[in-house]
Amino acid sequence: MKTNANGKKIFNIRQLVILGLMTALVMIFSFTPIGSIPVGPLVITLNVIPVAIAAATCGPVGGAIIGGVFGMFSFLQCIGIGVPSAMGAALFDINPFFAFIQRFIPRVLVGIIAGYSFKITKKMSNNYVGGAVAGFMTAFSNTVLFMTSLVALFGSTDYMQEKMGGKNVIWFIITFVGFNAVVEMIVATIVTAAVAVGLTKAGFMKGKVKTA
Repeated sequence: MKTNANGKKIFNIRQLVILGLMTALVMIFSFTPIGSIPVGPLVITLNVIPVAIAAATCGPVGGAIIGGVFGMFSFLQCIGIGVPSAMGAALFDINPFFAFIQRFIPRVLVGIIAGYSFKITKKMSNNYVGGAVAGFMTAFSNTVLFMTSLVALFGSTDYMQEKMGGKNVIWFIITFVGFNAVVEMIVATIVTAAVAVGLTKAGFMKGKVKTA
């Protein structure tokens, strides 16, 4: 059982099981086509779902851990490990360090954001609503942080200038990931809410699934 420097438990046994399962799920999604649905130069990724579930069940720290796993495998795809990413490979060729930052750091932050979103929302409502909000915020923040870091780190490169085609940054982001982002948000919201209800009823999560 994992403890912090003060000897206080960070995760209980059930949470460690969830983290292990979510890590395995990220690996499956990253190494097989199951978790990646290609749409143009980007893909609709299902990896946001394990991050959202970990954030809901294990808090911001758990979300950050699985977000980091997601980010690491996302970076490995840049060098052909797992499902290849054409954009990732191009960014890696331009600057490997920036490619790592762009693929890894946003995903850790996504897990933290989702974890706090769940904690705040479930106190105001219940685990069902908390799970829905966590799922939505995972997909939403993943899109925002991924694209923001992409433009910030690579926006001045010839590769990105060609992709942007003279559009302003906001319009480029909207047109580049619009459909992908909407689908990811819908799927993550529905699935995470359903999983939160199931895990609560099974005793893996504390809280209620209906507001009294």
